[in-house]
Amino acid sequence: MEKDIAADGRTPRAASTGRGDADQAPPPDGPRLALELQVHGVGGTTPEKMLGNPHTVRITGDDTAACYRRTADEHAESHPEKYGKEPIREAYCWCNLTSGNGARALWLILLPFMVANLAHWMRPAAPPSHKGQRVYDVLVRILALSLTVLLAAAACEVALDLTAWQCAGSAACAAGKSWLGFLSPAQGTAWSAPGRRLVLAGVVPLLLVGFLWWLSRRTWSAYESASPPPRRPGASRGTSPEQRSALAMNGFWYGRRLVARLRAAHTAAGILTIAAALLTAATDADLRPGGSTTLAVVGWVLAAVVGGLGALTVLVVWRAARSEAEPDEASNRFPVKALPFASLGALLLTAVHTAWERPGWTSAGRLPGTSFFGGIAVFQGVLALALLVTAGFLQRAARRGGSGDGRAALRGMGGAGVALLACALAGVLTGGTAQRVADWLDRGATPGQAHASMAGPPVVLSWNASVIPVLLLVLAALAVLAGLRVISVRRAVAKDIPGLYGKGERPDRHRADRIAGTIARAGLTDTAPTVLAAVAVVTLVLGAGAVAGAWLTDRAPGRATLGAPAPVHAAAETVEALGSWLMGAGVILLVVMGRRAYQDLSARRTIGILWDVGTFWPRAAHPFAPPCYAERAVPDLTWRMATWTERNNGRLVISGHSQGSVLAAAAVWQLDPVTRSRVALLTYGCPLERLYGRWFPAFFGPAALTGLHRETDAWRNLWRFTDPIGGPIRLTCEDGPEVDHGPLRDPLSFGRTLHAPLPCPILGHSDYQADPAFDAARAELIARLGPGLPPQRPGHPSATTGCARPER
Repeated sequence: MEKDIAADGRTPRAASTGRGDADQAPPPDGPRLALELQVHGVGGTTPEKMLGNPHTVRITGDDTAACYRRTADEHAESHPEKYGKEPIREAYCWCNLTSGNGARALWLILLPFMVANLAHWMRPAAPPSHKGQRVYDVLVRILALSLTVLLAAAACEVALDLTAWQCAGSAACAAGKSWLGFLSPAQGTAWSAPGRRLVLAGVVPLLLVGFLWWLSRRTWSAYESASPPPRRPGASRGTSPEQRSALAMNGFWYGRRLVARLRAAHTAAGILTIAAALLTAATDADLRPGGSTTLAVVGWVLAAVVGGLGALTVLVVWRAARSEAEPDEASNRFPVKALPFASLGALLLTAVHTAWERPGWTSAGRLPGTSFFGGIAVFQGVLALALLVTAGFLQRAARRGGSGDGRAALRGMGGAGVALLACALAGVLTGGTAQRVADWLDRGATPGQAHASMAGPPVVLSWNASVIPVLLLVLAALAVLAGLRVISVRRAVAKDIPGLYGKGERPDRHRADRIAGTIARAGLTDTAPTVLAAVAVVTLVLGAGAVAGAWLTDRAPGRATLGAPAPVHAAAETVEALGSWLMGAGVILLVVMGRRAYQDLSARRTIGILWDVGTFWPRAAHPFAPPCYAERAVPDLTWRMATWTERNNGRLVISGHSQGSVLAAAAVWQLDPVTRSRVALLTYGCPLERLYGRWFPAFFGPAALTGLHRETDAWRNLWRFTDPIGGPIRLTCEDGPEVDHGPLRDPLSFGRTLHAPLPCPILGHSDYQADPAFDAARAELIARLGPGLPPQRPGHPSATTGCARPER
């Protein structure tokens, strides 16, 4: 029966059951079908562009992620005789997992959590049984917990301290703010007492914690619930345990229980932070002369309850561990499930205690307990240093065990630098929000000055802001050095470019310089470890200086240098004002980006590129991080490969570009040996070694990639010098065909040719399929899997050297 085609070319039916090829299979004695399963990279694309046809149909999947074919190929399995020369082409589109919904713009506020989660996976490739592995896990998870506490404390600083305590307690600040007037002591309402103002304002951070809990639970049910397909038993082909990556374990992409456990702990930590803020203020009032002894005793009892629940929260995080050998279907124990509710009960009791009438209690200066921000900064710095030391021991064990990688970023210790970066990002968001809210409440006056009506945010936040201009100067210096490096490499490479295209090319200095410049800029990717190391060291030193300055002077930098020489005082005031402005501008920029992304699909896809890279890994450290799309995409691909090859006895090439090549490799790792023998892997623009292998050596290091090569019948990797992301795999194993094919020419021709009368573009990271090497590599892989495609005829269009891909 004829089907109507929608305006966008896609068949409007929902084919989520996979009936496109489920009903019929080729005869047992017929030709073996071949399927190419394409997986796109960062930024996403449409199935129409991937398949080169405006008419596509969904074969299996849903609106979030699905496999598509050209409409003409929907029932290809019923007509195998039509596909003797080319494979059936199928496209897996997963871009909606990171950028399909406007609500995903809200993930911008979760950036520090995402970075902290990355640190968990950046450990050296030490043996799994090494004791340092457990220490590394605990340190990262405790640091991630401190970020949740810092976020809740920042919300308390804005709502409780700046708004309810300082501004509402000042007649000058509350004047003209109708929404705040009923809290002012001058009004004499039931809510004008300091304790009741604080309790009412405590609803704001509680809503924030509740929102994070809801967002984590919502994405948990959508992303972490895809189970892997059942595996048939089979032995590995000579792969040693050291070469067997954790990504091959059946439960690696199924982290429901761990995320639920961490979510309960982090939710409780956020609630208990609010309770601690209320309790600190109330206890301070009770311990002053004339305070109530009864209320003071009740406060100490509540403090013991809050402290006990806090200790239990830390214990839950301490004992949390991933179960990767098999999917962990067990449910968390009752104490873990009840922890958020017990914390909420403690908060309600604390709210009643804080709201109790206390005659003579007034709000002046800053809210008691704001020195907490300096303490948590020191605590996070100590954790980052401990993480660095632990990573050093793990790297030493990796070298002794033969799994160490000389190309690992920062010698396997990049996780400590990334963890410190997460803390710095959280500090910028915290300080920037507090500074901007203080300026807004005080009508632009500088808090703490004589003409200001508010004391302003904690002093340590002003010191933290002051180090930002210095850090930006360091980044500017690194940018200048990078520019000089590009110029130097371009000059060295340009003279060799024409020789890569043969002797018949006419000299063209401008063309050679452009190609050489592209190669030089692509090489900047390899300098990222140096940049991270410089930024981490400078951040640690400046952060320690900022905390020390705040604790020693108890004044903002400008006021602390009043007696210093004029140049010093002027510099301190300048960096304080500029840093405060930059902090606030950073927060405003995130809000603007989020708003634009919510309204604009193209902007959402641009931001989605960040999530494509940052949210590949499961949420093993922070449950409020953006969800791991690979926990949906990898099982999708594994199920598709396993079921199609089983049902059709066919050969399958999974071809992945950029981040799609990482998903493809992860999916092949998950296959059982029988299915894997029918599958070939084609990667191009592939960051497996260049990015993932260097930054995540325990999972994508040389030993793991060598193991994947030995377990896979056929693997080809295409790469270019002009590609800033992809690169060679660099495997040295001698028991299988070579993986790398390249570097490919880019552009395909240097000048004008018979097949390319117009200059070919420099493709860089894109459009690998325009290169004839792509078709040749795919045909070679299919041939390795069995009776294959015939070799290309000399006159076949794809055997030419033109720069346009021939129509299929």
